[in-house]
Amino acid sequence: MRRLVTVLLLACAAMGIAPPAQAHNVLIGSDPKDGATLSAPPAQITLIFDQPVRQGYAQIGVTGADGSAWTDGAATVSAERVTVKVKPLKAAGAYVVGYRILSSDGHPVTGKIGFTLGGAAGAPQDTGAAPVQAGPDAGAAAAEAAANGGAGMAVVWIVAALLVLAAGTAVALRRSGTRPSDAGGETRA
Repeated sequence: MRRLVTVLLLACAAMGIAPPAQAHNVLIGSDPKDGATLSAPPAQITLIFDQPVRQGYAQIGVTGADGSAWTDGAATVSAERVTVKVKPLKAAGAYVVGYRILSSDGHPVTGKIGFTLGGAAGAPQDTGAAPVQAGPDAGAAAAEAAANGGAGMAVVWIVAALLVLAAGTAVALRRSGTRPSDAGGETRA
């Protein structure tokens, strides 16, 4: 009986020191900000995430209202920041910044933000255009994805801990010489 208690305590301790499940990265900021109206075109786009982004997998695209691409080269990653240079924007109007990164837990994360350029060739001008929306509350969608992404790993750790617990219990019962049929209080002859 003492061995069974020891095995149970060790299994519970193992569950407590298991690494926590990681969640997907969440976009927490950008330059320019989502929905901003700019008087001058940006030279680069910077996205800021809540966790470091994996190197080599980040992609950012800048698309104008006419569907033309405005990125100038590949995105660079520096911890939580992903940056891409932008070709000189010549037309006023709405621009969409789409991104795809590989989060620190290995899952791809995609999303988009938008901004509006106020005047032709970057000259200040109020066009009255509404800011580009990044879909139905992109921040809430990213937060939900992060919360749901960690749940899968938590289930894996719980199942693994239960399997270790079951195996430890079986080994403890076998070593103590107690069989399930003997557990009823009968003694051997």
